[in-house]
Amino acid sequence: MSTLILTVFIVYTVLILAIAHFTSRKSTNETFFTGNRKSPWFVVAYGMIGASLSGVTFMSVPGNVYTSQFTYFGIVLGYIIGYAVIALILLPLYYKLNLTSIYSYLEMRFGKHSEKTGAAFFILSRLLGSALRMYLVVFVLYEFVFKAWGIPFWVPAVIFIALILVYTFKGGIKTVVWTDTLQTTFLLLAAIITVVCILKELNISIPDLLKASSEQGYTKLFETDPNHSRFWLKQILSGAFITIVMTGLDQDMMQKNMTCKSLRDAQKNVMTSSILFIFVNIIFLCLGASLIYYAQRTGFQLPTNESGVVVNDKIFPAIAFSFSKFTSIVFVIGLVAAGYSSADGTLTALTTTFCYNFLDFGDKTDVSEEQKLKTRKRIHIVFAIVYLLVIIAFRPFHNQSLIDKVFEIAGYTYGPLLGLYTFGLFIKNRRPVDKFVPYIAIASPILSYILNMYSTQLFNGYKFGFEILIINGLITFIALLITSQKVKSNYTSIVLNK
Repeated sequence: MSTLILTVFIVYTVLILAIAHFTSRKSTNETFFTGNRKSPWFVVAYGMIGASLSGVTFMSVPGNVYTSQFTYFGIVLGYIIGYAVIALILLPLYYKLNLTSIYSYLEMRFGKHSEKTGAAFFILSRLLGSALRMYLVVFVLYEFVFKAWGIPFWVPAVIFIALILVYTFKGGIKTVVWTDTLQTTFLLLAAIITVVCILKELNISIPDLLKASSEQGYTKLFETDPNHSRFWLKQILSGAFITIVMTGLDQDMMQKNMTCKSLRDAQKNVMTSSILFIFVNIIFLCLGASLIYYAQRTGFQLPTNESGVVVNDKIFPAIAFSFSKFTSIVFVIGLVAAGYSSADGTLTALTTTFCYNFLDFGDKTDVSEEQKLKTRKRIHIVFAIVYLLVIIAFRPFHNQSLIDKVFEIAGYTYGPLLGLYTFGLFIKNRRPVDKFVPYIAIASPILSYILNMYSTQLFNGYKFGFEILIINGLITFIALLITSQKVKSNYTSIVLNK
């Protein structure tokens, strides 16, 4: 079985490398950073599904049905609001300014300190969030394949990162846009095929499965207790703001959107993606229901940790590997697709951000393209190594569902970005003191963390969920407002008219 799975992994990787070869021919720095702005919008829209899902959604969303039912769907509904904000407010700004890195806007609006602060928070956010997504992929392959051969955990981690480095090294974002279409296809096929196999094995239809799951409380869509961390309104608001920050204020996701030929194409891409996400997440929630129902009908023992607590992230792989060779192969292909789609764009975006916001590639007209090319390649390798180290470092801390951990990290690291962009876009005639911005951005997550720790004591039993992101952004916004100064003219208009 392990040999067969390894063979499938190799074949899939060769296919990815073949796509990379064709998309990276005659590539330049412009190709790496912007894809020459020639990507068809529908290709980007479809590929965005795989890039957004990642290994965390692939395993944690189905697994989370065991403890959180279908309440994740509230966050999915919030996505539509978030994507509308991106399409109508953020994309017009980015295209108007012809940005390569979206954090260059902060330098235009506030100053150099703000630009580097925003870029630094993105790098921190993406390194942690994306590395956790990639970790989950490596973890499962290690547990179910490499561990049986006595190979240490770090070996598959090195293999994955090395391969991703190879196929993004030349083509960059252009290669990522096209490989993401393949990743999305196999991610969705893995989920759909697994559901079909389980339904066939149990001789039950989707309506009957959902009815049985509903009777056991697993299809509960909305939590009505306002004090609960998954209260429906908090879920929807959190979904909206998570999308705004983790897509609209995220260089990785927006770099793909800005490879489209025009603003109109980019907007069509974003709004199409928002609709597709609803159907895709319904598939993964139904997958979770089918996995739990299968375990109950067959007596399959759900995987637990040393304390006897069911580990949500292991439910899907445990059942897939025990079901049949076919479902094992399907699962591995979907998992590998999730891993690649999570990391390839991240490495490209980290390189882009560092080159443009710390090394000022956009301003250095006296530096040759050849010199920039050499620098960019070195930076790409360095980030691949750092990315690998973060994956390995997280190994001792994995004990439950990672999707909550990813959103928790986002709440603290993306909050300052939310505050900065909100102030920049909506406070017309004031400008913060640029040198104070880094201190505000560091203080805001700390204060948010303290509020979250003592929320039940301070707010009559209220417990923060993902909406801590909103609180974090609000603290940043208020601090920026307090430290801001009036400017004589509409500074935002000046920036937009450049």
